Amino acid sequence: MSTDTAAETLDRRVVDRTGITRLCNIWRMKGDRIVFTNGCFDILHRGHVEYLQEAAALGDRLVVGLNSDASVRRQGKGDDRPLNDQDSRAKVIAALRLVDAVVIFEEDTPLELIKAVEPDVLVKGGDWSEDRIVGAEVVKARGGEVRSLKLVEGYSTTALVERIRRG
Repeated sequence: MSTDTAAETLDRRVVDRTGITRLCNIWRMKGDRIVFTNGCFDILHRGHVEYLQEAAALGDRLVVGLNSDASVRRQGKGDDRPLNDQDSRAKVIAALRLVDAVVIFEEDTPLELIKAVEPDVLVKGGDWSEDRIVGAEVVKARGGEVRSLKLVEGYSTTALVERIRRG
């Protein structure tokens, strides 16, 4: 595969809300099971990769909702966060073979995006109990499943940033 073809494939994986709705409709017609998760994914680390691998194993297609830069800032992670801009973070996540699509969302929560995707499985990390997972009631009402996956101990972007700052 030429680098031009690789870049085109990667760029096709980063889609807007209209694009993800179309893709999900096509995947559903093929009988694919769609898994959705979301996050900031500011500095990709082993914890993220293992989490995404486990999420992808729950279905046929993995859609990642990515918090926009403004959305990350509103989460109170620090004035200098995200460290990587949304387009860079989207490209990195889209480069993972196990990710079928990345959608950047501006809202504080992914609820509207979840409604657009209509996933069969909604996934968050183990620090989220099922009753706190945004969109859980929407997914369950459609007959879908909500999962809280175990976190990989010792890996968090916030802890990594602190370690870098301390030198």
